[in-house]
Amino acid sequence: MKSIIVGTAGHIDHGKTALVRALTGIDADRLPEEKRRGITIDIGFADLDLGDVRVGFVDVPGHERFVKNMLAGAHGIDAVALVIAADESVMPQTREHFDICRLLGVRKGLVVITKRDLVDKDLLELVQSETQDLLKGSFLQAAPMIAVSSRTGEGIEELKQTLREVAREVAARPSEFVTRLPIDRSFTMRGFGAVVTGTLIAGKIGEGDEVELLPEPRRVRVRGVQVHGTSVAKAVAGQRTAINLGGVDAADIERGMTLAPPGILRPTQIIDASVQLLGDAPRALRSRQRVRIHMGAAEVLARVRVLEDEGRIKPTTGGFAQLRFESPVVSVLGDRFIIRSYSPARTVGGGQVLDPFAPRHRTKDLPAVRDRLQVLSQKDHVTQLFAFIAGADRHGLSHAEVAARTGWRDEIIDETTEQALASGLVMDAEGTLITREALDEMKVMVIEEVSAHHSREPLSRGLSKEILRERQFVNSPSEIFRTVLAELESERKLLQEREIVRLREHTRELSDADAQLRDRLESVYRDAALAAPTIGEALSHAGVAASAQQHGRKILQLLFDSGTLVRVHGEMFFHRSALDNLTRRVREHASRNSDRAIDVAAFKELAGISRKYAIPLLEYLDRERVTRREGDRRIVL
Repeated sequence: MKSIIVGTAGHIDHGKTALVRALTGIDADRLPEEKRRGITIDIGFADLDLGDVRVGFVDVPGHERFVKNMLAGAHGIDAVALVIAADESVMPQTREHFDICRLLGVRKGLVVITKRDLVDKDLLELVQSETQDLLKGSFLQAAPMIAVSSRTGEGIEELKQTLREVAREVAARPSEFVTRLPIDRSFTMRGFGAVVTGTLIAGKIGEGDEVELLPEPRRVRVRGVQVHGTSVAKAVAGQRTAINLGGVDAADIERGMTLAPPGILRPTQIIDASVQLLGDAPRALRSRQRVRIHMGAAEVLARVRVLEDEGRIKPTTGGFAQLRFESPVVSVLGDRFIIRSYSPARTVGGGQVLDPFAPRHRTKDLPAVRDRLQVLSQKDHVTQLFAFIAGADRHGLSHAEVAARTGWRDEIIDETTEQALASGLVMDAEGTLITREALDEMKVMVIEEVSAHHSREPLSRGLSKEILRERQFVNSPSEIFRTVLAELESERKLLQEREIVRLREHTRELSDADAQLRDRLESVYRDAALAAPTIGEALSHAGVAASAQQHGRKILQLLFDSGTLVRVHGEMFFHRSALDNLTRRVREHASRNSDRAIDVAAFKELAGISRKYAIPLLEYLDRERVTRREGDRRIVL
């Protein structure tokens, strides 16, 4: 059975709730104050089974003071029933509600002229004519218009048939999005605990599912699901749904929160969006203006930063703007919202989310920002994905970041990524997506940085990877850093040697004086054998003046890089020949003992050294797997 959500819209006292009651037999006014005052204050719900179609009604208040409640229920509707009383015709809230439906992207609906029994034929025709003037050029211009009387029942059966026909024309909800349920009501049910309701705008949700309550992430479990008052195993997109949640109290849940799969969607406080202002907006939308944003079932205050050159968006026109929210919201690419003025609160326009995690923009970057937002406003997934990746620049974009921005299911992200990679414009850096252009720019940057290092330090073997990353990749994931180095190495432009990188053609040419110093330093360490000098002592013995100590250390580094000297501990270096000779003597000692063991005292006597050198050398032999420590002894392997 096909299910759709129909929202009522119209001025106060035009008979919306009475119409829903005449259609369904359900009084959508549930609050005692609503019954006492005879007006709808908050959204109400009812359902109608038409055989092959089930219609869920969201009945909204018509009073201008309760438009924010109307907006909480209007976000998930498939079609609108625009209700106009025959004895009053088009009124202010008729226009505002109709504008809201247009701004929210509603594309199907019908018009219901209520209180047919209160007017004659001529007045009815006048109301119909005024209504047609209102709808001219809109999505309801050719919509059915049914005159009914909720009191006498006139036209109700015709209206049911028309609802069935409208329902058949409503397109199925897109299947590419993850589950999302904006919460418009929460309460405690005795024996069950916390219950939330809302229109399931995407995906499925079933008993036993673990979900996340956003914007402040909190894991909860679905204990039960109802659709139209009936318990079901699973609810699907487009259904009014009640969810019994475990692991949370109803007092901790507020209207405007969202249920979604764990770890996918994220709260944000800055978005870039396309904005459209109504023709009767009292003034232009300007930067730094404070506004009320209605998104999903939430109402959030925000500051505007207009991204157009003029710094404003005039009534009847559209443009791009950044919204900076005063509290976190949950939104994805394509979400629609309503803009209302801060005070007095009235609807001035609406918009669509383009970048849910937008950075703050510099004025000089605005032309490029507008170009990217124009691309994001297109409906092609590959084009949108490329725009997000390009906007991330050197940071790249992970699978999780794509999901948080788009709300796409994993299968859609994988399929779209494959197409983007096939274009050659996007690269996969160990799971992080980055544009080919950005990656190539980073490769040029690395070559320039390493070349500059070689020029400054000709005796250095190369540039430390850690230093390179700190200088040029501080805002980039390690996956991108490794990919850049790997590509440069595969192109034979760079060599990676453990912790350093160098240009392939880099060699360390020594002057005669430096070559002689190198030989003197090697001789100092060779002659010292296992009584290794400190670096200062070695430089002094080699004739290096105090003012040239830094240069002497660079020459010493050459001996270390070549393997002639070996670092055993801290700045304690030994000549390779001395260590090789020590290893040979230790193994000869072991061969003369059945247990192949040697303790510290025996080692000191064998090597002819003090404890100062003995312990570091034994630990070195352990690292080299010549020995293995067992208690106070070493076993020679």
